[in-house]
Amino acid sequence: MLEKVKTALRITTNAYNDELTDLIESAKLDLGIAGVKLPKKIDALVTKAIITYCKMSFGLPEDYDQLKRSYDEQKAQLSNATGYTRW
Repeated sequence: MLEKVKTALRITTNAYNDELTDLIESAKLDLGIAGVKLPKKIDALVTKAIITYCKMSFGLPEDYDQLKRSYDEQKAQLSNATGYTRW
């Protein structure tokens, strides 16, 4: 997952690995709080939500508001989709 996030953020150095790993884990926890049950093998929908969360949270993106809305929508869709919820 780290490599996918780095690619999406156009990062080629390892200097931010710890920060990005923390953001990935934060995204997973945030999805969990919303009731999303992560599949054992993370699929494309969850990957996209995690990447969007990382783009939104890394640095000071100019398009933060757009990324926040996008992430919130992805999270809401996952939390209402069959197979992704705990209830």
